[in-house]
Amino acid sequence: MVATVFFLAAAYLGLIGALMLAAPGTVSMALGAPLLSGLELAGPYMFLLVTAVAMLIGWGLLRLNRWARRAALVAGSVGAIMLVPAVSAAAEDFRAPLLWQGLGVVIRVAIVWYLFQEPIKEAFAKS
Repeated sequence: MVATVFFLAAAYLGLIGALMLAAPGTVSMALGAPLLSGLELAGPYMFLLVTAVAMLIGWGLLRLNRWARRAALVAGSVGAIMLVPAVSAAAEDFRAPLLWQGLGVVIRVAIVWYLFQEPIKEAFAKS
């Protein structure tokens, strides 16, 4: 399940990055903001770099590699922390993005919580 989230994020960012390279100006860099938290300003190559990292983590999670579990924990934690200012700003004037940014935090925290569960730790420790 967690690997699927990483693969879906990679597919989304990869598609946007490829479109930005193939036809500059057709898609906005702002489309990557929910997943890149400011890194989208670095351009299409950052989209493709994050795509590669997310696919690598997803592949490692499917193979139950310990490094992938740790990388997913770091990615989820950093992602949740990077969304805190956006959630705070949206909560201040109670606008619609509060729901989506709050959902982003909830998903990231759920991934981290899931990967910290003892049976999951044991499954990754065996391989």
